[in-house]
Amino acid sequence: MDKKELRAHIKALKKQHTKEQLAGQSATIMAKLERHPDFIKAHKVMLYSALPDEVQTQGFLEKWHLDKQIILPTVVGDDIIPVEYARDTDFAVGDFNILEPQNEPYKGDFDLIVVPGVAFDRKGNRLGRGRGYYDRFLSQHLDVRRIGICFDFQLVDEVPAEPFDIKMDEIISL
Repeated sequence: MDKKELRAHIKALKKQHTKEQLAGQSATIMAKLERHPDFIKAHKVMLYSALPDEVQTQGFLEKWHLDKQIILPTVVGDDIIPVEYARDTDFAVGDFNILEPQNEPYKGDFDLIVVPGVAFDRKGNRLGRGRGYYDRFLSQHLDVRRIGICFDFQLVDEVPAEPFDIKMDEIISL
């Protein structure tokens, strides 16, 4: 399958699941992340505000933002700009209907980057939405541990990969 076909295939599979089923899977996946040694030892974690069809992170953000420094991506032009999440953070709907924090850009480093995707394979390849935002961002942070999270049906045998695609160090799913 090429990238376009794989995106369409995953979209069709998502439609076979109810909102409640995806919420249950999200809770299980986030609980696995919470118990992961890399998350436990991390102090500065880049996460993401989830789109409705992604592993949901909102409850996780609310639970952990007081114990860890949580950084979220915002999209400016063709780039991801990291912004710190705090209790009083205002959010605005960004270019892709993603809630984005409205704070100053975060200039520090990261201990862990948690990455969404359309599909992943067990070799760490990731298929995004096709604009390359995460690949460009991750290419600037190759020394940081990268964990992809996805629903069980998003973990496939093979994701078509290009030389510029940045692999995940690990994938957490069901």
